[in-house]
Amino acid sequence: MAITTADMMKMSPAELDELYQNSPVGEIPSGQGKGTVVFVTGFPERNLLASLVRLLAWQGKIFYRDQSFLLNSITILGLKLVKAKVYRGESLFSQGEAIILDYSQTSFIAQKIRDEIREVAPGVFLGQAYWAKTRVLCFALEF
Repeated sequence: MAITTADMMKMSPAELDELYQNSPVGEIPSGQGKGTVVFVTGFPERNLLASLVRLLAWQGKIFYRDQSFLLNSITILGLKLVKAKVYRGESLFSQGEAIILDYSQTSFIAQKIRDEIREVAPGVFLGQAYWAKTRVLCFALEF
């Protein structure tokens, strides 16, 4: 059964953690991925938050695989801002590799952010977002 973002929205934080830990790294994606916040540490109402974030702030990520970077799609206007380096590296969350989205050298605003993603189904990625070394949320990307 292929996992979808809708499926992940119904999972508990523990189930999301297990899914991530048991998923392969996958290939670095290319093109535009629709983003959804699926879990925020300490915030119980996920569906409301996910809808607000999509409407007002974050729409997803556009990967430029050949150039090893991405831009975030921000606001309802889809502005392409907040650049990150993209590479394979060690996961902070679980043993093994992940696709790392590193803002430390590319964005003044987001320099403390480090995301990592793994492919949970073809074209569907589950991500972990960190502020410094603290995990703050999980997100999904669908290509």
